[in-house]
Amino acid sequence: MKTWKKVGLGVGIAIVAAGIVIYSVKQANKDTVTVQTAKVAKQKLTSYVTASGEIRPKNYANVLAEGFGPITSINVKEGDHVKKGDILMHVDPVQAGADADAQAAGLSSAQAALSSAEAANHQAQADQITQEANLAKAKADYQRGQNLMKDGLIPAQQFDMYKAAYDAAASAVNSAQAHLSQTKAQVEQARYTLEQSKAQLVHLKDVLNKTTYRAPIDGIVTYIAMRVGESVVTGIQNSAGSYLMTIADLSVATSETMVDETDIINLRNGQKATVTIDAMPGQMFTGTVTEVGTQGVLRTSGIATTQTTTGSQEARDFKVVVTLDHPPDGIRPGLSCTSKVVTAERPDVIAIPIQALAMRSRKELEEAAKQAASKGRDSSVTLAAAMPEKTVTDDAKKDDVQGVFVVRNGKVVFVQVQTGISGTSDIEITSGLKEGDEIVTGSYKALRTLKPDTAVKIDNKTPQKQSETT
Repeated sequence: MKTWKKVGLGVGIAIVAAGIVIYSVKQANKDTVTVQTAKVAKQKLTSYVTASGEIRPKNYANVLAEGFGPITSINVKEGDHVKKGDILMHVDPVQAGADADAQAAGLSSAQAALSSAEAANHQAQADQITQEANLAKAKADYQRGQNLMKDGLIPAQQFDMYKAAYDAAASAVNSAQAHLSQTKAQVEQARYTLEQSKAQLVHLKDVLNKTTYRAPIDGIVTYIAMRVGESVVTGIQNSAGSYLMTIADLSVATSETMVDETDIINLRNGQKATVTIDAMPGQMFTGTVTEVGTQGVLRTSGIATTQTTTGSQEARDFKVVVTLDHPPDGIRPGLSCTSKVVTAERPDVIAIPIQALAMRSRKELEEAAKQAASKGRDSSVTLAAAMPEKTVTDDAKKDDVQGVFVVRNGKVVFVQVQTGISGTSDIEITSGLKEGDEIVTGSYKALRTLKPDTAVKIDNKTPQKQSETT
């Protein structure tokens, strides 16, 4: 045989042999899944609730209009420090001053009317005393006349005069008493009028005083909404009055955030937190939870759930306030911030990456156990406690089992686990795993499709980034 034929035959045999080998390897690895794994270990685990919001002073006051009129002067500017009682601005006092002066004159008139009524009452009292004395004299004359008339010592005409004088005196006393009652009522009326005038004068003086606006608290003028010459109006029903400015005490600053309803149950007063402020990158401030809302607020409208008259499936948020331990210099109300509240800490617990958790239906696990048994070997599927029989109408999610895939002898075993608190990337395992177990942590696709009793190939190499195409 020629040399070239021998070479060609050798090459052909080598190619066939290589094909057979490749085919055999593929067949052997056909059902093998490549996975990433990690060893179960103990670690310190911290659970957080994170929410965004804004910086607000714990104590602040919005200055609103308390009267009508144009602004004549503003004595402060934004950023000024003020003390309680410092003058902030003035509103035209002409009308309020005139009303107060008019009422002061009315008060003087009411005082004079009271004096006149009291004098008339004193006169009525004196007149009553006089009439009562006249009645006493007429009564004595009438009684003597009766005795003399019985003895026949005076004529009937004289007796009739005594009787008429007595009746007239009694009538005069009644008239004096009625007049005295009338003057007493006039005195009371004048006194009430005087008190009303005094109260009205106090009111008008208060209106006049309110044309000068003073700082209600110590703090910083953070915002001024009006300008000199603009008119202010007081609030009326269903309409707020003119907003003038805000005074904020920034010595105690808070982070006010809205927390999702699914997280609010884990929050309580006294928990420690860290706050980051968007305007101050790279800085972190410590704080403490000082208020946890008890009323849900609709996320889109901001209306409390008790204020709505119709049912809604919209997500709810709850207000949570974190008080900063040491507010930084330059902090301002309204700055965007993020609060990260520590809700639980575990110093030494078994924890695994959250992505390692998998959900499998009980039916799928039972079928895997049957297949393993039919192949003549022990089941490598760890099942949860037996569930009662269910009808086909039951919610499938109720049959889901939470667990992780543990690598044993080159294959994976599905182990049901119980979980505890969650950290940023890890979750506590309270039962089902022990330290040193090797569990499947990836890839995501593998975890989604992986079945119990599947052979696996472990590849924990760091994935290489694909080169960018030009």
